[in-house]
Amino acid sequence: MNDTRHQRHVLVLPDRDAAEEVAEALTDRFGVAEEPQVVRDALAGEDDAEDAQWLVVVEDPEAAYDAARLDALAAEYEGWREAE
Repeated sequence: MNDTRHQRHVLVLPDRDAAEEVAEALTDRFGVAEEPQVVRDALAGEDDAEDAQWLVVVEDPEAAYDAARLDALAAEYEGWREAE
């Protein structure tokens, strides 16, 4: 049986520094137990590191994290949130 509450939030950030700061803020502000994954996401067809986005992946097995607060956190760093 699938647990329909489990969510994965992906925060899309413009650079690595912002992604690392957001990952740290998630632990401080949201009490995220499992360390968020920071992943480089090269845009399709782009080889230049300047054209990469950085993703912070947050597992949310209990659907406990407020989407609006995650949106606001990402926006502080010129990013946005996508739910998976």
